[in-house]
Amino acid sequence: MPTGFADLGVPPKIDEGLAAAGFAGPFAIQTEAIPVALTGDDVCGRARTGSGKTLAFGIPMMARIDSPAAPMAPHGLVLVPTRELALQVSEVLGPIGDHCGVKVLAVYGGADRDKQVKQLAKGAEIVVATPLRLIDLMKAGECDLSAIQVVAIDEADRMADEGFMPQVEWILRHVTAQHQTMLFSATLDGQVATLVKRYMKSPKEVSIDSPTDTVGTMRHLFLAVHHMDKDRVISSIAKTAGQTVVFCDTKRSCDKVAEALQKLGANASALHGDMPQSARERALSRFEKNELRILVATDVAARGIDIDDVAAVIHYVPPLDVKTYLHRSGRTARAGRDGWAVTLAEYNQHTTCRIIQRGLRLDIQEPIEVFSNDPRLADLMSFFEKK
Repeated sequence: MPTGFADLGVPPKIDEGLAAAGFAGPFAIQTEAIPVALTGDDVCGRARTGSGKTLAFGIPMMARIDSPAAPMAPHGLVLVPTRELALQVSEVLGPIGDHCGVKVLAVYGGADRDKQVKQLAKGAEIVVATPLRLIDLMKAGECDLSAIQVVAIDEADRMADEGFMPQVEWILRHVTAQHQTMLFSATLDGQVATLVKRYMKSPKEVSIDSPTDTVGTMRHLFLAVHHMDKDRVISSIAKTAGQTVVFCDTKRSCDKVAEALQKLGANASALHGDMPQSARERALSRFEKNELRILVATDVAARGIDIDDVAAVIHYVPPLDVKTYLHRSGRTARAGRDGWAVTLAEYNQHTTCRIIQRGLRLDIQEPIEVFSNDPRLADLMSFFEKK
């Protein structure tokens, strides 16, 4: 049976792969982007994490690859900012590719380099790569981009935020054959706009939201807490809310908060760049399978969290700018589900909350004072019922 993707012009073989992988129909960004990308035009997409970008560029990439890849010379390249995202993208596209003869390989640092080289040598049509590992392989002559037909740059704004733009440009200069470029980003300004201007040809823009839009089903809650009570408040929220991601500013804070939550009996784990790659993958996998209730993460590590069922995002301290708040909060309220963005503010952080509220065009309100034994924490909607 054809899926809803068939109506977008997706070739039957790929549509069968989508059906076999459990995809029934397209999300909004896929409906907008796929028909345009299938024509071969460059595509510039503005969409948040969790909106379905992976299939929006992955399906056209598979459709446009027209022959098996030679050893170490892929035909499709997906650039991503983090190793977790490389794994996520390859896990989404891999099963579809297996069905239609397109091998998808994730290439990233922190994993066995020799194994990746061996897999490249066997031939992989699509490589999903982080910039630094890819450059390392290219300089060693173990990955050649001269046969690339399609390039996708995912989360370009995060690539810029994390300082990878020089490496991305270096890679793009080595894609020498005629090719299609697709770029997806939450925002299309600053360095991302420069990248579009330099490396894309008359791109067609597709967009499902404005740059500062939040998901309609996301609710924002600002709570005034005492610093000694924060961990108990988090534990109380997560107990009934469901899977929760807590954002901390430093790796050390992640470890301390995760340890404190574990002592309170919460099913929690840290997720940050100083952890071994195997431990990070294990934590993400357990969280994805709902075996872990709380992930305590840094911004960079959390880029790999691409899970629809996150019920709440908790900001351990208020972020200093709206953009960070939106990137973090974008982990919840995905795929049409409701979600909570909860900010914990100590007595001297209320002004930062007002700045965030103003940037989001929310009603300006003082954070609501709570203690960990507050019954409202078991049902966050109750904070809105009585004014």
